[in-house]
Amino acid sequence: MAVTLDVRVIPRAARSGLAGTRDGVLLVRLTAPPVEGAANAALIEVLSKVLHVPKRALTIVSGQRSRLKRVRVEGVTEDAVRAACRLSD
Repeated sequence: MAVTLDVRVIPRAARSGLAGTRDGVLLVRLTAPPVEGAANAALIEVLSKVLHVPKRALTIVSGQRSRLKRVRVEGVTEDAVRAACRLSD
């Protein structure tokens, strides 16, 4: 079982964490700059903590060099992700 999330990152924020949703896309603030994969690594770390899954369960499927990314989460259900991120339809 796996879930794919659409995520929009906001690099160089004051602190890292979830920032809600916009147009069905999860917003994640990151303190890391968007250079040399730092923001991608920070995104994996934030989502790992929020979703209570190991970092190896998360994969950036597309958007490695973009603010808009698709992240695949292994070992969770869509309901668990919604509960952890407090997402609504």
